[in-house]
Amino acid sequence: MTIEVRPVRDGDFFAWLELYSKYAEFYETELTDQRALVLWSWLTAPEHEEQGYVAVDSDGDRIVGLAHVREFARPLEGDRGLFLDDLFVLESERGSGIGRALIDHVRSLAEERRLGVVQWITAQDNTDAQRVYDAVASRTSWVTYEIDLAGQG
Repeated sequence: MTIEVRPVRDGDFFAWLELYSKYAEFYETELTDQRALVLWSWLTAPEHEEQGYVAVDSDGDRIVGLAHVREFARPLEGDRGLFLDDLFVLESERGSGIGRALIDHVRSLAEERRLGVVQWITAQDNTDAQRVYDAVASRTSWVTYEIDLAGQG
């Protein structure tokens, strides 16, 4: 199967939503209609930092994967990087190179923009994805922390 990776388009909403819902389910996160619409509005607004890309099958009519990215500042390096927020491939299509194609596309974007790094995180138990990631990137020693402010009223 030949894969094309391209930016999301207005007409992609329902196919994108199907994949993004499965992504949220994979990470056991509730995807409300409001959250989905907010993200979609970001992905389709040229001025917003979050950008969306989809992997489309050879017929060009079926979205089989997605990637969402945004630039970020790297103060110690004096440059910018590209953060891969979300990466997802339909379960039925995994192992066929779609994840790697999406990562390669993200890398190419970063190279075109002369950015210093591409970074992403994944769940500790997402070992299938880590096999792909280990083949295309270096695992770092950084530990991630977060303060969840959404639950505070």
